[in-house]
Amino acid sequence: MAQLIALDIPAPHGRLEALLRLPDTPHTPETGEAVAPRMAALVCHPHPLGGGTMHNKVVFRVAQALGDLGMPTLRFNFRGVGRSTGAYDEGCGEADDVRTALDALAELYPDVPLCLAGFSFGSWVSLPIGAVDARARQLIGVGAPVASLTMDTLTACEKPKLIVQGANDQYGPEVELRAWFARLAPPKHLTIISGADHFFTNQQQELYDAVVAYFRSGESALGAV
Repeated sequence: MAQLIALDIPAPHGRLEALLRLPDTPHTPETGEAVAPRMAALVCHPHPLGGGTMHNKVVFRVAQALGDLGMPTLRFNFRGVGRSTGAYDEGCGEADDVRTALDALAELYPDVPLCLAGFSFGSWVSLPIGAVDARARQLIGVGAPVASLTMDTLTACEKPKLIVQGANDQYGPEVELRAWFARLAPPKHLTIISGADHFFTNQQQELYDAVVAYFRSGESALGAV
């Protein structure tokens, strides 16, 4: 059974409140030794000023999907949210928080490739960092807010990218989302969930299924899972 561990990650402004989800650990039949995970994941939450936290339902479902695929998965609260110290910093300080959390995950799982995922504001802040950080091999953007925030820094990124969007997303309408996605360098995969709004209201199982299906398709940085 998966375990959930509460963490305080040291940060320049004090700490980041975090939760680490540990999946069931497979063991080799021959020796009984634990098998190292093939990938570990960091999932970033939506806008702090809109009530976004690491407990957001979309963030939880993405983390659950990645965990069920065998990845240790870290969620954290941006500065000024929950027990995280500091105050909202218009994305600049939050980008530093992503780097801090990514460093902590890499320290926990050295030499393990990382997946960097974000929902809404979390995707806007985190994915450009994942595009240039060599430790991040896989990127996931959910509810990309292309209508309100510039996300063109991803266009030249050649890492595998999964974008999951609701067809009725008010912050990333399908027409604008598709135009932005068309400019992204491959490899890339887009899943549009019919009828879903920005928060995937009543359709979070479909979101979960989309993440799992992508990794099982063989298109991800891991190949077939």
